[in-house]
Amino acid sequence: MDIVKGKISKKSLMELRKKVLEDWPTGAEVNLQEGVKYQLSLPENMNFAKALAQADAEKKVLLQPRAGVALVEEHIRLLKYLEPECDLLPTTIDAYTRQNRYEEAQRGIDKSQAAGQSLLNGFPAVNHGIKKCKMLVESLEKPVEVRHGTPDARLLAEITLAAGFSSFEGGGISYNIPYTKKVPLEKSIAYWQYIDRLSGYYEDEGVSINREPFGPLSGTLVPPFISHSIAIIEGLLALEQGVRSITLGYGQAGNLIQDVAAIISLRELADEYFHQSGYDDYALSTVFHQWMGGFPEDESKAYGVISWGAVAAALSKATKVIVKTPHEAMGIPTKEANRQGLICTRQVVSMLADQEMPQTQQLLDEVALIKRETRCVIDKVFELGGDCLALGAVQAFKAGVLDVPFAPSTANPGRLMPVRDNHGAIRLLDRGGVPISDDIYEIHKELIQERAKEEGREPGFQMVIDDIYAISKGKLVGRGNYKAKTKK
Repeated sequence: MDIVKGKISKKSLMELRKKVLEDWPTGAEVNLQEGVKYQLSLPENMNFAKALAQADAEKKVLLQPRAGVALVEEHIRLLKYLEPECDLLPTTIDAYTRQNRYEEAQRGIDKSQAAGQSLLNGFPAVNHGIKKCKMLVESLEKPVEVRHGTPDARLLAEITLAAGFSSFEGGGISYNIPYTKKVPLEKSIAYWQYIDRLSGYYEDEGVSINREPFGPLSGTLVPPFISHSIAIIEGLLALEQGVRSITLGYGQAGNLIQDVAAIISLRELADEYFHQSGYDDYALSTVFHQWMGGFPEDESKAYGVISWGAVAAALSKATKVIVKTPHEAMGIPTKEANRQGLICTRQVVSMLADQEMPQTQQLLDEVALIKRETRCVIDKVFELGGDCLALGAVQAFKAGVLDVPFAPSTANPGRLMPVRDNHGAIRLLDRGGVPISDDIYEIHKELIQERAKEEGREPGFQMVIDDIYAISKGKLVGRGNYKAKTKK
């Protein structure tokens, strides 16, 4: 499948679907008209897009965990255990399914059944098929989203949307560049044009399917303008294919001013570019991801990290927050740990529900800076793409205009180098080929130099390394012993 300029026609979609549904036997279960009919039969409280739209109108922050295990009954028990403490439910997909390795996923199901417990790191929805996925949806009272990390999720989308899931996470960039090494970007963007067109088809038939690009990307020192640029591009590509419910995301950086400014600027920039591109009929919401980097092993310290993420989500007025657990440093969390993360976050979000972030000059300046940076990048992507934003995104990675820190993809330039400033906000040590203007780059250099002076060392890669490990050691800025030495 190749990138399509503009909206995929209904006829082309139906032709493309024939091949996709042949990838695994459960594809034969999918009937698009039956899928639409089933979605329309579900009560309103089971629709993700409607829940987000209501929360956005009421300025409420909804809570959503991550969760997924191999067996249907076990996954149902897990979600029903978490359901009382959250507002939205996930189904996290296993690693084999993410790579379209369905035979290995089936072996994982078989071994899990023999062992009586999950031996996969998620829910293999493609293997379980529509009937079992419907069983899952019908056992719950809150809407369910598919969360995964799949470059080619076409069959996964076909099965889960037909089975009543009403939100689908990911995008052709955000589920390729940070997740895989050798999948061609042209291919993954084309695959996700299909998914967006499929979601748009449901929309045309009266079923609102929420689409959520993955905001945190690599989750490690990602400058807000980089994640914003990719989120807005993926949002535009979804709108082009008929999607109308868009949730754009951002991963916590750790500096409160920058995090709040990021959510504010993300919404304002998205509206700006969506309208500029001719779209007015859409529902926009935002998602804040709690800390995506290394966690402390000590549970009490981990709750501190979770609480700080809850504060930022609440004060930024994000529509929802993706909640972490106190077992992040130890691997897959227990259901009890998952629930405790939700309870902790709920307490903080509830306490801050009536509080506003002061509109200080520092906050306003950070919002303005992120907007300027993002426009530099997106405007260049439009220029590179001409009449096709999807092709512009491919060219942007080739030219270094888009560059995700520490991403494994061979399509990623890997030249941009981020580091924290003296207050923990993420700045650019090296802009690589990213086209932020010289005056903006000077701001970054001055802020990094302020930290360097404070620590008595030259700006450099060691700062970056120190920052990556800082949270797990109880700090935000990775100063090591440098600051202590200069104070003696």
